[in-house]
Amino acid sequence: MRLLRSMWFLAWKDLRIFATDRWALIFSILFPFMFVILFSLLLGDVGSEDERFELNLVTQEAGGGMSHQIIGAMETGDESQLRPGEPKIVWLQDYDEARQQVEDKELGSFVAFPAGFTDAVSAGNSVELEVVVDAEDPYARATLNWVARSIASRIGSGYVVISATRELLEEQGLSSGEIDSIVQPVQQSILGQAGVPTRYSLIGFETENVGEVEPEQASNFVIPGYLVMFVFFTAALSAERIVRERQNHTLERLLSSSVRRETILGGIFTGTAAKGVIQIAIFWTVGILAFKIDLGLSPAAAIILSVLVIIMSSAFGVMLATLVKTDRAAGSIGVLASLILAPLGGCWWPLFITPKWMQFLAKFTPHGWAMSGLNKLMLFGADFGDVMPEMLALVGFAVLFGVVGVWRFRTSAT
Repeated sequence: MRLLRSMWFLAWKDLRIFATDRWALIFSILFPFMFVILFSLLLGDVGSEDERFELNLVTQEAGGGMSHQIIGAMETGDESQLRPGEPKIVWLQDYDEARQQVEDKELGSFVAFPAGFTDAVSAGNSVELEVVVDAEDPYARATLNWVARSIASRIGSGYVVISATRELLEEQGLSSGEIDSIVQPVQQSILGQAGVPTRYSLIGFETENVGEVEPEQASNFVIPGYLVMFVFFTAALSAERIVRERQNHTLERLLSSSVRRETILGGIFTGTAAKGVIQIAIFWTVGILAFKIDLGLSPAAAIILSVLVIIMSSAFGVMLATLVKTDRAAGSIGVLASLILAPLGGCWWPLFITPKWMQFLAKFTPHGWAMSGLNKLMLFGADFGDVMPEMLALVGFAVLFGVVGVWRFRTSAT
């Protein structure tokens, strides 16, 4: 009981110093909300529009081949006449140039008709269209593979119908002119002819209106990001004060007055964690009341993740204080660590929009796990059990930082 009372006394001392430090309060509480307001306004229209699907087509056949007729028939003319949800179809004239544009990331993707397309279809052989797409966009590749198979299948089955119709009419004794007059409209409808709108027969698109598209509320990923960043920032900067007290022999005087080493360490940790509790309480309260953020299906999970961020950050602050010798070094390393880990861990932008290599590196940071869990809960409708890996990872970081901090903790500067 005496141990807990002594720890709380030390923690209360830190809180009183924090409460009377005007610049510390501005930096830890008011300053983050300046960023929240700014980026909420800048990102307020994220996801507010549906982008029309654009299908780029190109052929490697010489002029006059069947693929030219098909692309000409499918190509979008007046874009203003397109129905809602109907794709825009663009005819690219040069295969090599289109491929280079995809490699240079100037073009997202395209579907190419092979050089022997007409001969293969005429011989009744199966045909495959080539899909060229940015390797970092697997969803586009899956979509275009389906489109390419659909077009090839429709053309192949259509040619079978035309061939069978010709043979049947020939058996009936009709002349070639009469057969052509009957088959030609069918051929134009299935295989396409410039000026004939056949894109609906080659590939079908169904559009269903299920409500107006609303932008994702930017504060749902901005506030959690700056919460994680500034809780860690404040805890990391607390290392500067711990080192200063060690240099001033304050910790030694406490130890000589029968205060145990564990009590001093626990009081420092509790005081740092208490500041984090104040921060998240203000962040979530203002976020819910002023910014109307949604904590998702499991608000308890979001709160637990926030508490684990506090514990991890406080352990990091104590650890940092044990690894440096001067308060200036503690402050500099605390700022540097915070400014590196925050963007790398997804505090400045959602991790799911970053490149794969950046998402991989985020797994080595506590910020990355914290933001992954909060994004799951607040943006993707995850439940408590879905963020257990993120919780365990934060516990792991807290234990690692805490063990190093306890092992290295000294009350004297020597």
